[in-house]
Amino acid sequence: MAPPMTAVDTTALGALLVLADGRFPAGGHAHSGGAEAAVAAGRIRDAADLEEFCRGRLHTAGLTAAALAAAAAAGADPLLLDEAADARTPSQALRATARRLGRQLTRAARAAWPSPALDALAAARPRGAHQPVVLGLTARAAGLGPAAAAYAACYETVGGPATAVVRLLGLDPFDATAVLARLAPELDAVAAAAAAVGARVLDEGTEVLPAASAPLLDVMAEVHAGWPVRLFAS
Repeated sequence: MAPPMTAVDTTALGALLVLADGRFPAGGHAHSGGAEAAVAAGRIRDAADLEEFCRGRLHTAGLTAAALAAAAAAGADPLLLDEAADARTPSQALRATARRLGRQLTRAARAAWPSPALDALAAARPRGAHQPVVLGLTARAAGLGPAAAAYAACYETVGGPATAVVRLLGLDPFDATAVLARLAPELDAVAAAAAAVGARVLDEGTEVLPAASAPLLDVMAEVHAGWPVRLFAS
C-alpha cells in the first residue's frame, strides 16, 4: 500500500504549478543534476539506467533538499538553514552550483512574489543562498506550505536529470516521462518524509535535518567541474 500523501494546500496549487514549471526562469535548465557526468562515464545509457540514477538522487540529495525547502517554508531561519545546507554538501562544485541556482531563483522569485524575507536573504547572501533554502522561502512567499515546497524540491531532483538525458542521449521523451511517472509513488513518500522533518526544525533545530549521502554524485560533480567543454553547467 502506498504511503499517505502529505496534504498540500489546494488554495495555492496555481503557485505550485508556476514554481515547479521547467519554464520558470530559475536557471535549472542549464544544469543536469549530475546526469552529464554519469552519461559520459557510461552509467546512464538508457531509460532503465536513468530511472536508477533518478531514484538514487531522489532518496539522497532529493530528501535532503526537500527537507531544507520544507523547513524554510515552515518559517525556520533561512540563514541557519543555509549553514546546514553547506554542511550537507561536501563537494565544493555542488556548493557553488547550489548558490548559483539560489541566486537565480531569488531573482525570479522576487519578481514573481515580492517578499521582505526574500529581500533580506538576498541582502545577507549576495552571492546566493543554497537553492533549496531559497525554494522554501519562495514557496512561503507564494502562499505555499512545507509539503508543497518538499514536492517542488523532489520533482526538481528527478525532473532535471530526466530532461537533460533526453538532450544528452537523444532518449525518447516519452521514455523519460515514463521514468518520472514510475517514480511518482516514491516521490510522494520522500516529499512526505521531508515535510515531516522540516516541520520539526522549528522546535528541534537544524540537527534533525537529513544528511543523506551520495558520494558518487559528489565525485562526479568535481570531475565535471574540471571539463573544458560541457553542455551543462553541472
